[in-house]
Amino acid sequence: MLGDIGPLEIGIVLIIALLVFGPKKLPELGGSLGKGIRDFGKGIKGEETSVAAIEPAAEAEVVKAQASTASN
Repeated sequence: MLGDIGPLEIGIVLIIALLVFGPKKLPELGGSLGKGIRDFGKGIKGEETSVAAIEPAAEAEVVKAQASTASN
């Protein structure tokens, strides 16, 4: 079924996407889609992504929020 998709159909889909999202949003959407596919592939292969750079800042915010809730 997917073998029946030709250049005309792909062009129509791209034109509809351009009309729906606009020219400024399409590069963002393409980047997000590419990142999602890349992350999905890494997840299937079992590769772990490093969240260590983001984790300490997020953890500090959670600890502060818990401390303020506990003191109230």
